[in-house]
Amino acid sequence: MKSSKSGFRVISTVTEYTFFCRLPAPLHPLITVIDLEATRKSAAETKAWQPEPIVQNLYMIAVKRGLKGRVCYGRQPYDFSNGTLVFMAPGQVFRLDPELDLSEISGWMILFHPDLLARYPLAKKILDYGFFGYDLNEALHLAEREERTLTQLLAAIRREYEQPIDHFSQDVIVSQLETVLTYADRYYHRQFLTRHSVEHDLVTRFSTALRDYFADDREQPLPTVQYFADLLHVSPAYLSDMLRTLTGRTTQQHIHYALIERAKHLLLSTSMTISETAFELGFEYPQYFNRLFKQKTGVTPGRYRARSSR
Repeated sequence: MKSSKSGFRVISTVTEYTFFCRLPAPLHPLITVIDLEATRKSAAETKAWQPEPIVQNLYMIAVKRGLKGRVCYGRQPYDFSNGTLVFMAPGQVFRLDPELDLSEISGWMILFHPDLLARYPLAKKILDYGFFGYDLNEALHLAEREERTLTQLLAAIRREYEQPIDHFSQDVIVSQLETVLTYADRYYHRQFLTRHSVEHDLVTRFSTALRDYFADDREQPLPTVQYFADLLHVSPAYLSDMLRTLTGRTTQQHIHYALIERAKHLLLSTSMTISETAFELGFEYPQYFNRLFKQKTGVTPGRYRARSSR
């Protein structure tokens, strides 16, 4: 574990993380399951946490409750008084409140190094899980039975790496870890269907923002997924996954649909050339507009205008 010149403390191994938490060295070099109640004693021996931000080059999944004070993952401070499932991917940042009180902490944490997955399909599959790409703006709220399920799965992983390592150990551990991630993915998509008022309000606000953007006659660049995510104070991954679950289309697909509808209006209601229409819509190069329009409608902009003018 080391501090970089940029002022970030870097944790690169599972062993370094347990050392940081003043816990015994892990039994397996690439993965460990931590009972967070075990951190109470080590926390009591520490007068204050170091305030510098920490970058950990590990995957982490955790349920934390009973913290007094704030833990900031990315830009978002979390309240762990109720069960929430939090995910971190290698290279993401967290910061501990110097006054953080762990005297009543409970829950668990699993940490694993990317090398654990290196020769397995899960190494690629894990990159597609939306909850690791949140930019840490959202946490997943668990029902009691869901937390029990995950706790049982993590206990099985712990039992496996506590046994003497043999030829099958890593295969079993990675298989069990993939099951944990599959359940997490189920719960992640479940929240879009159960939190109706919050998520449907977000859909409404996104639809309004998208409509207003293309209704504005000012010259402006093509909108991006990041633009709308920032406007709505969520991450791009969360916004796209939520829209896909509730509407069947991602953020980018919604943007393209609105863009094409605006393009059709301009083609039929103005005398602008195809190039002028492309520039009006924010395209830097007209050929990109032509390509997208044909991809979405099956005809070129010129053909659409000519056919509709008959």
